[in-house]
Amino acid sequence: MDNNNPNRIFSRANILMMLGCVALIIIGFLLMAGGGSSIEDGFNPDIFSTRRIVVGPTIAFLGFLLMAFAIVWHPRKKKDTNHNDSSDNR
Repeated sequence: MDNNNPNRIFSRANILMMLGCVALIIIGFLLMAGGGSSIEDGFNPDIFSTRRIVVGPTIAFLGFLLMAFAIVWHPRKKKDTNHNDSSDNR
């Protein structure tokens, strides 16, 4: 991928950050997943585990929050060190 293409909306760094954020969101939702309570089996106290009500939503929320950052982040251009500046010529 060429970062200098003016037609590209996102740079390679943006795309990699967005893929990482999607992975965080998926991990957060997987941590929240699991069986619930049913009438036949009775009450399942695992639905109130810390993993399901704290860790999973926190990781998913961080994924969404960082996704916004990954979309608006603009990498800085590298400075060209081979330019001829008139003040450098003596």
